[in-house]
Amino acid sequence: MKITMPPAHTAPRMRTSASGKRAINLSLSNDVLEAAKHLGINISQVCDNHLGEVVRREQERKWREDHADFIAAYNATIKDEGLPLDEWRSF
Repeated sequence: MKITMPPAHTAPRMRTSASGKRAINLSLSNDVLEAAKHLGINISQVCDNHLGEVVRREQERKWREDHADFIAAYNATIKDEGLPLDEWRSF
């Protein structure tokens, strides 16, 4: 008889739905939470939307940071040599 041991470290399971969303624990200020409930605000949707926007801005910032050297070199080339095919531009 062979006994299989469970993995030493397992992450707790979280509920997921067919929409690809996952239940998490979130701590909010009591007064803000109560005001949002009173106003009928969908807290999950607001948090998801805002976090999505924060993530998008951070990804853009990181991309600009990661590619800053290339962008600076390209801008210097354009300054020194002008735009490629600029001599055929009609506007």
